[in-house]
Amino acid sequence: MSQTLSPQAGAAALALALGAALSLTHAPAHAIGADQEKCYGVAMKGKNDCAAGAGTTCAGTAKRDFQGNAWKAVAKGSCEKMASPTSPTGHGQLKEFKEKT
Repeated sequence: MSQTLSPQAGAAALALALGAALSLTHAPAHAIGADQEKCYGVAMKGKNDCAAGAGTTCAGTAKRDFQGNAWKAVAKGSCEKMASPTSPTGHGQLKEFKEKT
């Protein structure tokens, strides 16, 4: 027994599929609170909060600890006090940075 969709049902299914796909590609970026700041170079491997440049797409995609282009949301004013062995200053940065080797 074979079942076929009417043209209207097929069009509706296609519209739903396209709508779902578009909603996934336009998901909002990770929002941080007014009392927080993005701190680069302090996230552990797989523990970053969101998009951070080449090699990352969003939350949990940092490839290594203290990655210079991966950020973590931290309390405002605390970032540059946090340790980051890959940072040029040895502390978290408010902007992405090239890791020292």
